[in-house]
Amino acid sequence: MALKAEQSERLGKLLSERSEQISRRWAEVAAAPLKGRLTVSESGRQTTELQTQLRKSLSEGANDLDSAKAAELRAVLTELSRNRARQGFTATETATSVFALKTALYEIGEIEKSGETALRDYVAWSALIDELGLFTFEAFSRAREHIITEQSEQLLELSTPVVKLWEGVVAVPLVGTLDSARAQVVMERLLQALVDTGSPYAIIDITGVPAVDTQVAQHILKTVMAARLMGAECVISGIRPQIAQTIVALGIEFGDIATKATLADALRHAVRRGGAELRAAKREA
Repeated sequence: MALKAEQSERLGKLLSERSEQISRRWAEVAAAPLKGRLTVSESGRQTTELQTQLRKSLSEGANDLDSAKAAELRAVLTELSRNRARQGFTATETATSVFALKTALYEIGEIEKSGETALRDYVAWSALIDELGLFTFEAFSRAREHIITEQSEQLLELSTPVVKLWEGVVAVPLVGTLDSARAQVVMERLLQALVDTGSPYAIIDITGVPAVDTQVAQHILKTVMAARLMGAECVISGIRPQIAQTIVALGIEFGDIATKATLADALRHAVRRGGAELRAAKREA
């Protein structure tokens, strides 16, 4: 709902003439439900910036939030939402801080004593403030989704380390479920480690993988094939009795890929193979 020109003008005038009182009261009302997690002074800095930008937008002829002249106001609301999302507040708490302007305008503007015109203005102003609050709610949700996505990617990185166990041997100890997204991270990190270290052997340890089904096996096989294209031989370790039975029951075949019961067995196998190849190369030389 767009404000009429005269309603916009009167709101801008009130925000300008009673700026300090409105800002102070707005900050108090906004901080109250946050129960000390945001002080009145911290709340005041945020609401003052928003109040200043709202007054500026109104003076430039922005009668609603969708107006091109309200672009900077939307930017301030978006930044407020992002900051609140990073600080751990909820979308409701963020929007409520904006809605608190209604109380400040009603009390400082003495709407109850100002007659019918002022009451109609207040209803229109409230509709505009509702738009501001809903905008922050949506902006908060987008910001929160972005933060969650970033954190998920970081967790994938942290949960998929590639470690150098021996000269020429790197290992990827997997823990937890191996889905498509994580399998892609495993493959990328393993291949990069092979390039960085020049290792001819890679161990994929699945001791911490709770279950191996057809999908998990396919992810592992793709990683092994990708490593082979890089010139590295892969060994799969951590084949526990229960997983071995599951693999047989599902008819999954690892072909000529070496499999070992433990990471230690896999490391011995890789070191032994590496030593044998080194001796053979010396004999040929």
